[in-house]
Amino acid sequence: MIRETLNARRLLCPLPVIRTQDKVRQLKAGDELEVIGTDPGVMQDIPAWCRINGHKVLETRADDGEYIIVLEVGG
Repeated sequence: MIRETLNARRLLCPLPVIRTQDKVRQLKAGDELEVIGTDPGVMQDIPAWCRINGHKVLETRADDGEYIIVLEVGG
């Protein structure tokens, strides 16, 4: 299992989701991806994308204008 970080700061919808999708394709089931964005829409968009595509959201949090979502890649 590896944990990667995706910098999606200053990207607006739908780019954070597209970049997340592209990064997840490079990972294996069980790997974790931390997505850091500045668009508050990622707090709904990425978890919804995860539900549709079989990935698990492990954590969501907001920290000083940044929105962080940690997901586990599904199989």
